[in-house]
This record gives sequence, structure tokens and C-alpha cells, in this order.
Amino acid sequence: MSGRERGGFAAMNREKQRELARRGGRAAHQKGTAHEFTREEAQAAGRKGGVSVSRDREYMSRIGRTGGLSSRSGRRRTSSASPQVVNPPPAEDAGGNHPPLPQSSVAG
Repeated sequence: MSGRERGGFAAMNREKQRELARRGGRAAHQKGTAHEFTREEAQAAGRKGGVSVSRDREYMSRIGRTGGLSSRSGRRRTSSASPQVVNPPPAEDAGGNHPPLPQSSVAG
């Protein structure tokens, strides 16, 4: 720690820090100065974070590859897995003018 002693809040154990933070949160709510996000503010914050993260193309590529490998279509079918037949929805539930889906088997 480069020769410096930790003091104040950083020197407290984790539980003591949590208790003080909890008290501060309660006091702010009672006083009326606590900020609660509106739906629009939360959406804007999430969007801002998404834009920031997506700038790192290498990271996005890595998480996309991981997601693809863990998806059903990304897994290789093993001979020990018994195929399951997926039944298509009845023709009246198919929606619009689309023909019913053909039956297929999917590894489970």
C-alpha cells in the first residue's frame, strides 16, 4: 500500500461500513434529499453504459462468442442425448398466412 495507512471509512471493517452507509441512506430519504431514478433516467443511464461498453470491440466479440457457444444451436449434439420432438403450434395459432412449422427433433 505504498507506505500509507488506511484511515477513516477505509479502515473500518466491511460490516461497519455497510451500517454507516445504511444509516446515511435512511437519513437522506427521511430528509427528502435522496434521489430515486425515474424510468426515463434509468433507461438513459443504461443506454449510456451500453454505448460505453460496446466501444470495446474485442470485448463485445468475446462475449458474443461465449453466448453463441452456450446457446442450444452452438452446442454439438452428443450421441448419448435422446432427441426430443418439438410439436408445432396448431394451424389456427400459427398467426397470419404462415403454414404450420414442420416437426423437428432437438437435442435436450
